[in-house]
Amino acid sequence: MLILQLLLNAVALGAAYAVVALGFVLVLNATRAVNFAQGDLVMAGGFLAVALGGWLPLPGVLLLPAVLVLMGLLGLLVGLVAYLPLRDRPPVSIFISTIAVGVVLQQSANSVFGAAPQAGPPLVGGGFVTLGDLVLSRQSLATIAVAFLLVLALHLLLTRTQTGRRMRASAQDPEMARAIGIRPVTMALTSFALAAALAGAAGLLLANQYFMTPTSGGDLMLKAYIAVVIGGWGRLGGAALGALLIALFEVGVAAAVSYPVAEGLLYLALLAILMLRPEGLLGEAEGRRA
Repeated sequence: MLILQLLLNAVALGAAYAVVALGFVLVLNATRAVNFAQGDLVMAGGFLAVALGGWLPLPGVLLLPAVLVLMGLLGLLVGLVAYLPLRDRPPVSIFISTIAVGVVLQQSANSVFGAAPQAGPPLVGGGFVTLGDLVLSRQSLATIAVAFLLVLALHLLLTRTQTGRRMRASAQDPEMARAIGIRPVTMALTSFALAAALAGAAGLLLANQYFMTPTSGGDLMLKAYIAVVIGGWGRLGGAALGALLIALFEVGVAAAVSYPVAEGLLYLALLAILMLRPEGLLGEAEGRRA
């Protein structure tokens, strides 16, 4: 039973990591540059959930739409500031500008909320669900369900809507997309908004159980980066798979030994993958590495 409980916790954590990683890949595919503010946007989403939970004593699932909208607007602002003026420069320029945005978000959160860890509102309230001898956390089950719905919504957006088709066309061949009337810059800004909305949702999912500090974004950014490397650079499905594998590895090793050991072994595993299969488990989408 302990193994099943650990598995549930790992899947819930992996689901939240997957939401972070998918937002990371959206911007990567749209701009061909790394958005290193993605982790700090997760942190911002977590603190937004903390603030909204303090003003409105509602379950997190009811606060989620507000978090998605507000974080989407913040992501659009990030795109206008960190991407739009530098879109014709080398990708490293956007890389550096998003690091600067992340620092601004960190310092802003520290000024407003302080350095102490804070917990966001639970998605559906505390407690457990009992299935025979198995006791399952309501929060973990809700995290998995919400993350699944977000991933499904993103999949439907990208594959079943005109906006999604335009986003994919712009990511695959910006010049051809421009020739047929699509505006790649608009699609890139849309990707920033969607990525930030996903980051905010992940922050809400993580804030209750794992707490938030102004420096939490750095660790989350690294997890998203590792998930992308494991799953294949530029692949949405690969990023989700990589995120799940990271969480399974972390929870399993932490339960057997300790969390610091799990962190150290995770980075050793990353080095091994980079040496043995640098294109990732599912292969690398051509032209996506920046």
